[in-house]
Amino acid sequence: MSSKYCCYYAHSAQSPNSTPLPRNHWQTLQSHAQNVGSLAADFARIFGAQEIARYTGQLHDLGKYSPEFQARLNGEGKPVDHSTAGAKIAIERWGKIAIGKLMAFCIAGHHAGLANGVDEGNNRSTLKQRLNLQFGTDIPHLDDIWQQEIKLPETLSAPLLKADAHHPFFSYAFFTRMLYSCLVDADYLDTEAFYLDLENKTNKRSDYPDLSALQQNFNQFINTFRRRADQASQQTEAEKRNAALNHLRSEILDYAVAQAHEPPGLFSLTVPTGGGKTFTSMAFALEHAKRHGMRRMIYVIPFTSIIEQNAAEFRKAFGDLGEAAVLEHHSTFDDSKLKDQASKDKLRRASENWEAPVVVTTAIQFFESLFADRSSRCRKLHNIAGSVIILDEAQMLPHTLLLPIMQAIKELAQNYNCSIVLCTATQPAVQAENGFYRGFENVREIAPNPITLFNQLRRTTVQYIGLQTDADLLAKLAEHRQMLIIVNNRRHARSLYDSAKQLDGVFHLTTLMCAKHRSQMLETIRGRLKNGESCRVIATSLIEAGVDVDFPLVMRAEAGLDSVAQAAGRCNREGKRLPENSLVWIFAPEGQWKAPPELATQAAIMRLTADKFSEDLLTPQAIAAYFKELYDLKGSELDKNQILQMHSKAGQSLNFPFQTIADCFRMIESHMQPLIIPFDDEAERLIESLRHADQIGGLLRKLQSYTVQIPESALDALLKAGRIEAINEHTFGKQFYSLIGLDLYDEVAGLSWENMAFLRVESTML
Repeated sequence: MSSKYCCYYAHSAQSPNSTPLPRNHWQTLQSHAQNVGSLAADFARIFGAQEIARYTGQLHDLGKYSPEFQARLNGEGKPVDHSTAGAKIAIERWGKIAIGKLMAFCIAGHHAGLANGVDEGNNRSTLKQRLNLQFGTDIPHLDDIWQQEIKLPETLSAPLLKADAHHPFFSYAFFTRMLYSCLVDADYLDTEAFYLDLENKTNKRSDYPDLSALQQNFNQFINTFRRRADQASQQTEAEKRNAALNHLRSEILDYAVAQAHEPPGLFSLTVPTGGGKTFTSMAFALEHAKRHGMRRMIYVIPFTSIIEQNAAEFRKAFGDLGEAAVLEHHSTFDDSKLKDQASKDKLRRASENWEAPVVVTTAIQFFESLFADRSSRCRKLHNIAGSVIILDEAQMLPHTLLLPIMQAIKELAQNYNCSIVLCTATQPAVQAENGFYRGFENVREIAPNPITLFNQLRRTTVQYIGLQTDADLLAKLAEHRQMLIIVNNRRHARSLYDSAKQLDGVFHLTTLMCAKHRSQMLETIRGRLKNGESCRVIATSLIEAGVDVDFPLVMRAEAGLDSVAQAAGRCNREGKRLPENSLVWIFAPEGQWKAPPELATQAAIMRLTADKFSEDLLTPQAIAAYFKELYDLKGSELDKNQILQMHSKAGQSLNFPFQTIADCFRMIESHMQPLIIPFDDEAERLIESLRHADQIGGLLRKLQSYTVQIPESALDALLKAGRIEAINEHTFGKQFYSLIGLDLYDEVAGLSWENMAFLRVESTML
């Protein structure tokens, strides 16, 4: 086929006022292909796939070598499929080995997302359908000039993967997402650089402090903290206990850092509450990264409520480098705290691909990305390779996805030069030595003797006290001036509060209160506790999510032992009282408030554990026994959506259902809808801004503090009753709803509606 064009282009160009620029300003297709190939190769080098990534990058836009696409760049003709061509060539050239198929998935999906291999996905063609498209009829013919500008080798070596003996094809699917990550990030970065250059701007994406400088600042911070602890007065018993605790924390940290020479892989850090897990895990990660040439630390936290707190602690520890080093990536981050637009732009860019040296993020963001199909979620994956990953509160991983999550952790350790630290006071029994079928092997503990630490750091006495009627609970509230009762649903919390509100200092916390309201309430609660005033709090499990309160007595309705441990963290949190004077009582509520079905199994196993470990339910031995029994009973429920089976079923055909897997891997399956509450003047201002907004951006993050999650049925009922309104429906459709007025919003308990049908819908919600 003769060439119609002397030069083919990847991107056209416009001036800042949107005037088309002549072709000498455009980016040539050869330049873009070479740049993307080189960048992708650099990204993939850490897991030994640089050449595969190079040619994936060079082929990704191959369909642009057609007169039809070049005409499209001139604003003529219809949209052109430019991604199928490269996928077809990859199969033609390397289809006899696995790598051709994996490259084809990435190339075909570099805009639309990774497709299913053969089974129909949701509004996306399968890879088989794409590969069946014919040049000249379904997609444009390629100009032969491409073979002069892109030189492909005859052979490519397959990736050197240490495939899991029981799930070998999982490794190939995981590799495909990693390769896809390299491609889409390289494509985005080169395109971004081209347009920045047109505006005479430079890309400062890599302007981050190195790990050695971060470690130096971190060590100075820790040493300064130690000196202050040593110099503190030790006259009172409380001061002596505090000094002893700080020395113990130092010993734990030093011991963990001494284990950093161990080869990369799987580790556990089993330290009870108060032992300094956060800084100890970071100290280990910094030293481990230095010794083994690793690139970054990723701190994964299950609760958004404590991400800001931990990120702030790390920034403080890293001193003047903290703000530049720490990326805080979660849905509620408020970028208004950043000092200038340049900082906001850098944060946005770092959030897209996690190139910062320290990333603090949620478990949802981390694990859903590892199973994602969309380019926006997958861009960051290649930067996870070569990282020290700290899984904080590892026992909180969802049971229904535990097996695929464990497989992903194994994959990161085996093939992507990662070390993973399971960091918690209550280690889940997921190791082979715990009897977990195909569990983790060679997990190295980096804390000194966890059983001894439990005895040294013990702050509470946890006991199971059996049935407690509401009358019993109310009697105890009257008897104790400072106590916390945690129940399993919002109806029970409200009922108890209504019966107890005549007592002095009674408070009520549920997720029917917006976050701003809860924050104000918690500030009042902390003040009363500190001043020794009456403070009786009735709450749902939301208070277990890292909320910093300290009660002498906590009562917890039956739940899993992991929830009991979280509840115990609200008792004697500051270690100012003796364990025998700091009580955590687990109780069985009366019939109408029994544990909902999703908690009933965990509660039953907790009771069995309580029978065997009556002296204290939170010893390491009790925790291990609880989780072993739970996992044995759950069985196939540990992969409820059969995600591992989907990988295995693809087999040697490698027809992975990437889109279906991504849809099935949801850590929170919710039919809840957000409702914006006009709680204060700031909320009303933000709602008014949303009414007239064309783009949402940071506005939604600010509104997070003023939303309450309610069931879809409740939203419909409120809408029909004329109590809520859609906001800016013309621009965003029916996405955003606001409560009209505050007469349905209680200053004590949050969203409240006298219609009992609404409350019944709420019966299992937190």
